[in-house]
Amino acid sequence: MPPIDDHPLRYQLTNELHARPFPSVAVPATAVFLAVKRVEGAAGRDRDADLQHLTALLDRHGAPHPQPGASHYSGKLGRYRLKWESHTEFVTYTAFTDGVSARPFDPSDFEVFPEDWLEDAPGRRITSALIRINTLKDDETMRDEIADWFVADSVAVARVLDQSAVIAGDFRIDPAGHLRFLVNAAPGAGSRRMGRIVQRLCEIETYKTMSMLGLAKVREMGPLMGDLDQRLSGLIGNMPGGETRAEDTLDDLLSISAELEGLVAQTSYRFGATAAYERIVQQRISVLREERFNGRQTFGEFMMRRYDPAMRTVRSTKERLDAMADRAMRAGELLRTRVDVERSAQNQALLESMNRRADMQLRLQRTVEGLSVVAISYYAVSLAAYLLYPLSEPMGLSKGMLTALVTLPVVGLVWWMIRRIRKKLD
Repeated sequence: MPPIDDHPLRYQLTNELHARPFPSVAVPATAVFLAVKRVEGAAGRDRDADLQHLTALLDRHGAPHPQPGASHYSGKLGRYRLKWESHTEFVTYTAFTDGVSARPFDPSDFEVFPEDWLEDAPGRRITSALIRINTLKDDETMRDEIADWFVADSVAVARVLDQSAVIAGDFRIDPAGHLRFLVNAAPGAGSRRMGRIVQRLCEIETYKTMSMLGLAKVREMGPLMGDLDQRLSGLIGNMPGGETRAEDTLDDLLSISAELEGLVAQTSYRFGATAAYERIVQQRISVLREERFNGRQTFGEFMMRRYDPAMRTVRSTKERLDAMADRAMRAGELLRTRVDVERSAQNQALLESMNRRADMQLRLQRTVEGLSVVAISYYAVSLAAYLLYPLSEPMGLSKGMLTALVTLPVVGLVWWMIRRIRKKLD
């Protein structure tokens, strides 16, 4: 019996689950993170350009190239270990090196990505971060370091993964243009676990930033939505008993509906992506299993206070836009019904007018037919009289008497013939 055939995508789909393993990070270490995104059309970008940009970086260190069409890559980059990933709208570079710099969050750590190479990137930086991974210290020392390195009113601190580490970050851009994250690893915490924590921090920051693009879109379209809402409300308010013709109102309403549908089409992808990124942010924070550190706010609490309101604004704007589109559609249906009713009334009046004209034509036709009988009878009597004049003398009748005698029979005959013709035509 021959073996069963595999689906052509079976191995590809299975291997995809294992294609992006967590990095292994030995303590102490430094991670440098960069995410690049095209300003417009990121989802439909030329992904070969991303691979070429990665290859240009690898060539500087003689590192092997990724496979054609690859969506992820890991390899040595001098004294760094590079992890590259291609996502739907952006690509990320994460470089790891052993040890930490003497100066906390030293901007020179970012020099693993050369300036001229960054200038040639097929996109713009959406975020970047310096991550300092060190051994766990006593609470007082960590409090002092956190106070020195982060902005007090926005810093988030938490013990994570069953107290495997203490993480901290303030989600602010430092003078060098990067965000800062601190990971203090507990004794015995494995390198794989540290790698998961670092990757989660990078994902939280990246997807948080990507989802905030939805808020920027909301602010951009706010004035236009306000204008459309005002125009739509005005049209709907004037519908009952308005002085404007229903056809003109319907034209204006269709114009507003078209603009609303255009907005829906332009924003549907961004709003959908924002919702997806928000869920990823919340899920990544959830899997860290945070515990409070010295009364400081956790990452989850930071997001609840600073991030969730922005996401609620995006959701409410999407709901408002959908509601406006539905309202315009319903108003259009009502107006179309009103126009149809008005046109039906006009058609009914036209039909009644046509009926009246038909009745008048019928009466006129009968009048003409009566006159036709008289006219035809006159000529018929004259012809009959001329035909019978030779018989007047033998019969002893005058011409006038003979004409009078034939008048009634001829008129009756003409009337009968015209009546018969009308019946055949009817």
